[in-house]
Amino acid sequence: MWLPLILITAFFISLQDVLGKKVVGKVDPYVVAWSWFFFSLPLLGPSLWVAGVPPLGRQFWPVLGVATALMTVASIFYFLALKESDLSLAVPMQALTPLFLLITSPVMLGEFPGIFGGVGVIFIVLGAYILHFKERLTKGFWGPFKSLISERGSRYMLIVAVLYSVSGNLDKIGVIHSSPLMWIFSLDLAVTIVLGAVALKCTRNIGSQVREAWPLLLALGICSGLGLIFQMIAIRMTIIPYLIAVKRTSVIMTSFFGFFLFKEKELRERLIGAILMVLGVLIIYFFQ
Repeated sequence: MWLPLILITAFFISLQDVLGKKVVGKVDPYVVAWSWFFFSLPLLGPSLWVAGVPPLGRQFWPVLGVATALMTVASIFYFLALKESDLSLAVPMQALTPLFLLITSPVMLGEFPGIFGGVGVIFIVLGAYILHFKERLTKGFWGPFKSLISERGSRYMLIVAVLYSVSGNLDKIGVIHSSPLMWIFSLDLAVTIVLGAVALKCTRNIGSQVREAWPLLLALGICSGLGLIFQMIAIRMTIIPYLIAVKRTSVIMTSFFGFFLFKEKELRERLIGAILMVLGVLIIYFFQ
């Protein structure tokens, strides 16, 4: 049952990417990052009230502290990436998260993907290469990989992928020591508080920015909250590398949105790259 739950999560994440790209041109990225979490609280809070607050394990609070710090940084870089680059170029970089999870999950959780996990990762990396294939023509074979660092939006999203590879494991630990809804509500509330402090320090006129774009910010928070609920329900059903890999099918949905809604260019290379990444995801799932 975890596969359809994560595909639903991927859909909401794709909508979240589109809304984030649309609003980040009007509102400061720090304010958008804060709103992302703040506007999901009205959805997550009642859900937790219905489900009830569970007993908390001893690792809950320290894991929550670390996860809050990681998600705060990742959220800021996420919206900076959307501001700097096309959706179809920046967002697929998140598909590299399974590559980093092959390192972090065995260390943190003792979860080891099967042999086909490595094959799937190869396809994901190849897809990332093709996304920047135009750099191959001017900068040589390593040009596409160099562009992951030199192209600002891709670089920011690469940082997000690394942080997500750690926080994804922390999510599972947090859920084990509480419940899916308790964990996401606590994390969402904690990140909202921290990001609020960061936004107050780093930007001005927060109130006017929120008032101007509140419908988009509210929709962004709702998509985030729904995606988190479905993900945390599924998180007990499979190992984290597989869950995050399937979740990244959102990149191909987002790529299509980028082409059709934002008139982004280089359709062929970016679509082929996104499809290869999704193929890697499917290999990981069907041959696990």
